Amino acid sequence: MPRFGIRLPSIWIRLRAVPAPRSRAKEPLSARERSVLQLVAEGNSNKKIASILNLSAKTVETHRLTVHRKLELRTTADLVRYAIRNKLIEA
Repeated sequence: MPRFGIRLPSIWIRLRAVPAPRSRAKEPLSARERSVLQLVAEGNSNKKIASILNLSAKTVETHRLTVHRKLELRTTADLVRYAIRNKLIEA
């Protein structure tokens, strides 16, 4: 019977090596959506982004969801990877 403590690191390495999903944006992001994406990728909350951009938190959430839809990304981690790869933020 294999010991999980020994197999787990090799599984973890293989999982980390899987490339992030490529975006196939059919629509370009608006300037506001790019701003929200950059601020999300920098680790800001919706409330903080709303304060920075003088918007309501609901409007920020709407922009964030639109970015997810347009870029066909699911998670915040996917957004961060996209922002780094496209030089919207520095790693």
